[in-house]
Formats: sequence, structure tokens, C-alpha cells
Amino acid sequence: MQPINNIGMSSALQNLAQMQSASGVSGINAPGLGAANGAGGADATSFKNILLDSIQEVNSMQQDAAAAVEGLATGEDVNPAEVLTAVQKADIAFRMMMQIRNKLVQAYTQIENIRV
Repeated sequence: MQPINNIGMSSALQNLAQMQSASGVSGINAPGLGAANGAGGADATSFKNILLDSIQEVNSMQQDAAAAVEGLATGEDVNPAEVLTAVQKADIAFRMMMQIRNKLVQAYTQIENIRV
């Protein structure tokens, strides 16, 4: 068994996709999400896509915060309050994403330990 720190998000998603295909489950319907595998039409969104979009959004928030800090450090005309707000937003979003990651890894580990 791998330690939690060595499990990457992409490998966890790949393992979940393999488990889904092996189990024969074609899609998961959740309120507000539609079918997971596109069975609900063009507007259906999978959990994987939602997760990847969230990761990209957190990444862009961190890049924006880094650019704001760099602008403040180089003397550009930047409001320090906006820089602080951008940094704190990025920090909170990253912490939330890490908690989601931890819960996903914990759920994956529990599923992996199920005796069949």
C-alpha cells in the first residue's frame, strides 16, 4: 500500500476510472450534475471534469496572486489591499482543494480495503 503523500490526483482518478469500468457502472447521476459519462446529453458534466476545472481555477488564482505580489514588489501601481485579498483567496482555495484531495484519497483507500 502506498502512503497517502505518494498518491497523485491523476493516478487516483485513473484508478477510479478503472474501478468504474471493471464494475460495469455506466454513469453516476447526482443532483445538478447530470450523468457522469455524458448519457444525459451535451450539458452533462463528469466528476472528473468538475475536479479538473476546479484544479485549473485554483491554479489560475495562485498565478494571479503571484503576479500581484510581483507587481507590488517591483513598484507597479497596485493596491496592496487587492494583493492581500488575491493572496488570501488563493491560499483558501488551495487549502480547500487539499482537503478535497485528502477526502478523495481517504475514500479511495477505504474502497480499496473493501473485501469482496
